Amino acid sequence: MTAKDTDQRIESYQAALRAEHAAIYGYGVVGGRIREGRRDEARSAYDAHRARRDELQRTVRDLGGKPAQAEAAYALPFPVPDSPAAARLAAHLEDRVAGVYADVVRATEGARRRAAADALREAAVRAVRWRGGSVAFPGLAERHEPASAAATPQT
Repeated sequence: MTAKDTDQRIESYQAALRAEHAAIYGYGVVGGRIREGRRDEARSAYDAHRARRDELQRTVRDLGGKPAQAEAAYALPFPVPDSPAAARLAAHLEDRVAGVYADVVRATEGARRRAAADALREAAVRAVRWRGGSVAFPGLAERHEPASAAATPQT
């Protein structure tokens, strides 16, 4: 493996780590707005993202990098005043996480590629649960339309 390959792998893991940090933050908002019947689902997703974050931090260190730190706060892509908006936010977070794991799949091989594919699949399944429907190419934003205009980041 060349130094360039290692740098590309580290950067793909760093992007995934930044997405996991943002997802953890976002699930804090989701958990505060989601209706009672879906709080366990939000808590489970929050815990899954924390575990993936911890795993990514170890991987970046193992590859010789310094893990990206979480930001103090993250801008939400749209207002989240109620439970339906919280569910849309959760689906949006999962779509973003799936996208960065698709990049990790492209940048890795072997066991690390399988782990990234598993993470992509898990995020895609959570997105389907939150959205209530699937997309044709999970993790490949350029291959599908946003679920709704409200789930598209505002510029």
